[in-house]
Amino acid sequence: MKKYEAVFILDIRKTDDEGAAFSKEFSDLIASMGGTMGEAVSMGRRQFTYEIDRHKAGLYYNFFFEVEPAKILEIKDKYKLDQRILRNLIILDERPESPVTKIKLNLE
Repeated sequence: MKKYEAVFILDIRKTDDEGAAFSKEFSDLIASMGGTMGEAVSMGRRQFTYEIDRHKAGLYYNFFFEVEPAKILEIKDKYKLDQRILRNLIILDERPESPVTKIKLNLE
């Protein structure tokens, strides 16, 4: 399994509970696909610089999860036509597990 990060921008008018139901639905989907949910972060409501389909703001959610690479296409297809979602992005999370420490070299 590989680690992924997903960002969803939700339509404010179509979510009554600030996206909590969507977050639960996404977590259940990852679990049903045999993956593990790492973290779900609500980044709150943000104003857009440019309108997206006549919307001026949206609810941002950031998810970190592990799933088989073949399942990513299924996730994208499931949410492609969902009216609650204005934009989404799923990328491979290639950050190191721990912070990189400086190594002091003694070149004498």
